Amino acid sequence: MTILPLRKFFAAAVVAACLPFAPLTASAAPAANLPDFTDLVDKVGPSVVNIRTTTRVTLSQRGLPPGMDNGDMSEFFRRFFGIPMPQGPQGGQSPHGGQGGGQGGGQDSGPDSGNDTEQSSGVGSGFIMTGDGYVMTNAHVVDDADSIYVTLTDKREFKARLIGVDDRTDVAVVKIQASNLPAITIGDSNKVRVGEWVLAIGSPFGLENTVTAGIVSAKGRDTGDYLPFIQTDVAVNPGNSGGPLINMQGEVIGINSQIYSRTGGFMGISFAIPIDEAMRVADQLKATGKVTRGRIAVAIGEVTKDVADSLGLPKAQGALVSSVEPGGPADKAGIQPGDIIQKFNGQTVEVATDLPRMVGDTKPGTRSTITIWRKGATRDLPITVAELPSDKGTKADQRKTPEPKPRAANALGISVTDLTADQMSQLKIKGGVMVESVDGPAARAGLQKGDIILRVGDTDITSAKQFLEVTSRLDSQKMVAILVRRGDNTQFVPLRPRNPGQK
Repeated sequence: MTILPLRKFFAAAVVAACLPFAPLTASAAPAANLPDFTDLVDKVGPSVVNIRTTTRVTLSQRGLPPGMDNGDMSEFFRRFFGIPMPQGPQGGQSPHGGQGGGQGGGQDSGPDSGNDTEQSSGVGSGFIMTGDGYVMTNAHVVDDADSIYVTLTDKREFKARLIGVDDRTDVAVVKIQASNLPAITIGDSNKVRVGEWVLAIGSPFGLENTVTAGIVSAKGRDTGDYLPFIQTDVAVNPGNSGGPLINMQGEVIGINSQIYSRTGGFMGISFAIPIDEAMRVADQLKATGKVTRGRIAVAIGEVTKDVADSLGLPKAQGALVSSVEPGGPADKAGIQPGDIIQKFNGQTVEVATDLPRMVGDTKPGTRSTITIWRKGATRDLPITVAELPSDKGTKADQRKTPEPKPRAANALGISVTDLTADQMSQLKIKGGVMVESVDGPAARAGLQKGDIILRVGDTDITSAKQFLEVTSRLDSQKMVAILVRRGDNTQFVPLRPRNPGQK
């Protein structure tokens, strides 16, 4: 595409204005009938919210090593780690840009004391499901957040409680303490028609209450996820996630969830979770905090035209059973590898990905009927649906019972592993160990997994065993310089060993 300078554009416009032109024909008339979204935005806009998330980080409050001033340390962190220098709680910045400082501004309790502060971790969108404060968004918007904040269009901000998330459908529900909120109207995604006008409202790149419009490009689009998506050409960008897809009646018909992109930005294709599927998930999350799904324990594949022709099937549809889990529901029902599953509870399986959705929506323990094609004939088999085990539990459960992070045994808070001969040859070094994990002093100094430790004080490090022996003899009252290599850069990192019992 060629972009003309403004002066050339005006010149071209003047020339065009002087040329003879034909009267407006009937074919151009529909331009006057383009939709006006203004009333729609006024109606739906107040139901859309901005969601921001934060995570807790620990800021070091210790003083500078002897002989080093703020300028030296700032330059060190900028050059080696590419981040600002960690500051104490008197208003400085954290290594990730968040503001330091607690509410009390307390004094250091020791040379290695720390302070938790909130760091912004993401921005997304959502919409108000009910007037009493239930808000729907994407699971990936609130993923791994320690705190969730919901901002309304009237600028009121609430700290939200996570009700539950479902990673398979990318749906999450949070709750804020408010009443008489402008709830959105839930539509019917089964009535969506390809070509109809739709609009999205959200916070792309943090720009709140942004409205974009387009048409439905396709329905039932299979992207390899659990759900058949609604495809649109509505401009959706990072930050739009979790916001509503609205039809011309002002009803939400989907949740903006994904984009197809080679650049990270919008390229004309976006995907929305059908609202019918999302509401089924949301109802379970509100009731129990998790989603229960059915399973029949088979591995399946597509039925190609060649397979259909060779088996005598009238058309290429269904799910080809490639394996059956021993002792599972399908095995007990008599399903065998090579069977073609054509129907589940009377519903036709058009493509293989239809079957997991049908079975997943079935309550565990339900006695169902499955129709298969085997050796040129169809047969109905009774099957009892089992419960699909959770991949990793709901994020809400994880936050209620967080697992403690492993703590390194040495005084510096560094766990290490030996380097292989190939690694040392590639790095062109004769010794050193690789950092496996960090906590305490090392974490607050900015060390991270993958760093190479070459020296502790004046001692060259040759193995993980030797590293533990050297660190066990360190004096907690004295700073020690650690020679660390990261990429092509090698720098000394001053650390103060912790006392036994310190974090």
